[in-house]
Amino acid sequence: MCGIVGVVSTAPVNQLIYDALLLLQHRGQDAAGIVTQQERKFFMHKAKGMVRDVFRTRNMRALPGNVGLGQVRYPTAGNAASEEEAQPFYVNAPFGIVMVHNGNLTNAKQLRQELAETDHRHTNTESDSEVLLNVLAHEIGRATSGAPLTPDEVFKAVRAVHQRIKGSYAVIALIAGYGLLAFRDPFGIRPLCLGKSADGTYLLASESVALEGTLHQFERDIAPGEAVFITNDGQLHTEQCAAKSELHPCVFEYVYLARPDSTMDGISVYQARLNMGETLAKRVISTVPPSEIDAIIPIPESSRPSAMQLAQLLGIPYREGFVKNRYVGRTFIMPGQGARKKSVRQKLNAIGSEFKGRNVLLVDDSIVRGTTSKEIVQMARDAGANKVYLASAAPPVRYPNVYGIDMPTKSELVAHGRTVEEIRQVIGCDALIYQDVDAMKQAVGKINPAVKGFEASCFDGVYVTGDISEAEVTALNEGRNAGAQEESEDTSRLSLPNAQEQ
Repeated sequence: MCGIVGVVSTAPVNQLIYDALLLLQHRGQDAAGIVTQQERKFFMHKAKGMVRDVFRTRNMRALPGNVGLGQVRYPTAGNAASEEEAQPFYVNAPFGIVMVHNGNLTNAKQLRQELAETDHRHTNTESDSEVLLNVLAHEIGRATSGAPLTPDEVFKAVRAVHQRIKGSYAVIALIAGYGLLAFRDPFGIRPLCLGKSADGTYLLASESVALEGTLHQFERDIAPGEAVFITNDGQLHTEQCAAKSELHPCVFEYVYLARPDSTMDGISVYQARLNMGETLAKRVISTVPPSEIDAIIPIPESSRPSAMQLAQLLGIPYREGFVKNRYVGRTFIMPGQGARKKSVRQKLNAIGSEFKGRNVLLVDDSIVRGTTSKEIVQMARDAGANKVYLASAAPPVRYPNVYGIDMPTKSELVAHGRTVEEIRQVIGCDALIYQDVDAMKQAVGKINPAVKGFEASCFDGVYVTGDISEAEVTALNEGRNAGAQEESEDTSRLSLPNAQEQ
């Protein structure tokens, strides 16, 4: 999961890209990068850290030009500790191309071998994004055969890219002297949308909030398999480049990843979370009589809409029982269980008066590893709660994710191989209520009937790209774990501020 931005304008774009990345900071806090283009020259700055820390005044002044792109990185493949793997990535031929990518390729190992042995292109990092860039560059070179680039050749190259790569990908690239290219995988797993300002500036971004927050009018989502090419003078060209496409956005975007004020593929994230609270109410009633619950308390932040809707439907008081310290890192992405457990107490503090002598129902957006949930349940007991029930607005996370969410190994998933009762015992709550998989899909999907299905593999074990076996999952996990192990001694990520929390 990363956040990406691309801009074509008639005015300098460095500040606009910076502002858009700030609005997407929740999608990645590991590294940030911006590249701009003036005439045919690229100007780039990237480093590990938050947007506000990576870019100082001197860095911004060194990013001239009216066209550019940027990324905030959340590493799920490659080496998380490597500064080299911060994006954008650059290749000098053909033409000169820089690229940012949100997603995860599932056949990166095979492609890396093809690039070396057949395409004679060199990759220098473990990043699947560098692999994708070199595949794109090779196909653009084949499509043009040394001739000037036209939109037709661009789309021909993207069609070839779709045929070669597998997995999830939303991509924005700059081709020196020509323009900006953006495309999305044939299943639309990772989001990408297009906006335009009153002065004619085009902005592409992972979420609509980046458009609205920079005063751009939302135009539309990029369709699965579609490519958009915007020339340097602002001419927009589009074409469907996938032989077969079908919209299956990642449902976890609506559960947890995206900002609640975003709309993605015609679905309001906030409304999706309200709907999940509504369907969750039925599950709660069948497990715990509402008369036995004194208060419903969300675990900040993403669970609030679901908890509010649940409380309203059950007629139970909604209370804020936890105060969050926004200057402590995101436990979902911390490298070690010890660091994760310690940080929960630093990050959340219970308001004792909301717990003392009460039966409380805690609501979380999802339960992944269970470590945080166990600690929070204990916090509620320590604050004086009589009974502590826990409800998850999402179903049990039972399967690895291979499309760009950092929860891929079975051993990390508290629900894998366990019944709900066994999970309850591990977490230590008095009752555990999960959302139903089909109910979740219906709750989110009914907002936009045009969405025919979701990528929900972490819940249902169905990998929509059709190329994932247990052996592939194991291989992908091994590559991911190598980077995670190198990261395990780095504690700099423990001080990350304000992000949606797990």
